[in-house]
Amino acid sequence: MELPTGAVRSSALCAPMIGIQANHEKVLVIDFGSQVTRLIARRLRENGVYCEIHPFNRVDDAFLDAFAPEAIILSGGPGSVHSENAPCATQSVFERDLPVLGICYGEQTMCAQLGGSVEAAEAREFGRANIEIVAESPLFDGIGGVGHLEPVWMSHGDRVRSIPRGFRPIAASENAPFAVIADESRRFYGVQFHPEVVNTPRGMLILHNFTHKIARLKGDWTMAAFRDEAVARIREQVGEGRVICGLSGGVDSSVAAVLIHEAIGDQLTCVFVDTGLMRLGEADQVVSLFREHYNIPLAAADEGERFFNALVGESDPEKKRKIIGKLFIDVFEDKAKSAGGADFLAQGTLYPDVIESVSFDGGPSVTIKSHHNVGGLPARMNMKLIEPLRELFKDEVRALGQELGLPNSFIDRHPFPGPGLAIRIPGEVTREKADILRKADSIYIEEIRKAGLYDAIWQAFVVLLPVQTVGVMGDARTYDNVLALRAVTSTDGMTADYFPFDHDFLARVATRIINEVRGVNRVVYDITSKPPGTIEWE
Repeated sequence: MELPTGAVRSSALCAPMIGIQANHEKVLVIDFGSQVTRLIARRLRENGVYCEIHPFNRVDDAFLDAFAPEAIILSGGPGSVHSENAPCATQSVFERDLPVLGICYGEQTMCAQLGGSVEAAEAREFGRANIEIVAESPLFDGIGGVGHLEPVWMSHGDRVRSIPRGFRPIAASENAPFAVIADESRRFYGVQFHPEVVNTPRGMLILHNFTHKIARLKGDWTMAAFRDEAVARIREQVGEGRVICGLSGGVDSSVAAVLIHEAIGDQLTCVFVDTGLMRLGEADQVVSLFREHYNIPLAAADEGERFFNALVGESDPEKKRKIIGKLFIDVFEDKAKSAGGADFLAQGTLYPDVIESVSFDGGPSVTIKSHHNVGGLPARMNMKLIEPLRELFKDEVRALGQELGLPNSFIDRHPFPGPGLAIRIPGEVTREKADILRKADSIYIEEIRKAGLYDAIWQAFVVLLPVQTVGVMGDARTYDNVLALRAVTSTDGMTADYFPFDHDFLARVATRIINEVRGVNRVVYDITSKPPGTIEWE
């Protein structure tokens, strides 16, 4: 179920995911607060290695005993080892005869904790740099030999001044003589650059060398294996109980529903709430797919009028999310009761949602926007949660959808937010505005598909701006709405760049929208990346 707003944080978010990890080799990523820590996990998963990210101050001896990793990676972070109360790993990390890779801040804290030293660099390194390999190492298998220059991505103001006993430098950069270090007898490695980002072209190979050659992992993480294990876990968890799953029309809830149905059959009932904030024709598509193609019991509710009435006069984006979320739960409860009730509520929670809901330093996380499906349930619902996708990233969910036989046209759809079109209408939301946006969005996506660009874009949509501008149509003056087109490329939604449409394409889309959608006289294109912007506007 993809709830349209955040919920109460669950304490279970901090615990290892025992259900999945027991069957696989696993790597623990200890998070020191880097904005790209999640990319480490993505790269490991792409290499077939299961891993989890956990904040540094929640990883103690008991946690390590329970998780039992085969290797550990220390992430980057914004801190300095010189600062008061600087983040550090529990010393036990270095006492368990496990391979350890420190990345950026992770290298620095490893050095500081093992007897080396770190200093503020006279010349900081941010962006592209070259490292020169100065000693042979399995970390560089397939990369190059001594003297080879390798492009990497740096982002650090401090640097290692002296390395602990047992370590040796294996690569250097212009401003970091210990850009890569190794104690190969203990299988400890540190890199000052970020191998997880795409700006380090062969970073994936470096991480593969660490997991497969140094840690000697086989890489046994596949969607086929996950499917079989997930089905078994769902059957064990549910037993003879009944499950209600909320369908939003998105990929996550749809894959969750089909997976659960494979596990327990008619013990599952799906509920689809049409909020009036869906894309053009989407409600009919969802109902048809699940009732006719999968023959899954489905209760559908057309509640658009209730949602628009609840949003009258509200323009604050977080309040809009909360209004939609509360009403969604109310409608969902009514439908669940009419369907005979249930013991479990299924949600399409994904792993990035889980990660972002836990602060790396144990303090209040910076909230960019509330997540739509992480946390607890209102106590009155008296149901237990079942979240079969909470170990997966978005592209893994799509791979699982293919394993389950969902049509590619459905699982390859661009992401769509839980609150729907409401967060693409800055300001007050009305049915008239939603209808304008729905029609314009349909034209935009149609033109993208006709141009053969849909699969090259991570997400594309239209935003209805809360301004009107003067225009001329025929011989008449107009004062109508402005629409912004948005399209981004991304691998996982964590960072994104705008898609470089040619001007002919943009002109064609703008002309169609202005001619075919009443109430619009101006179209603009958003060329902001993430960061500094977000993908969605609210």
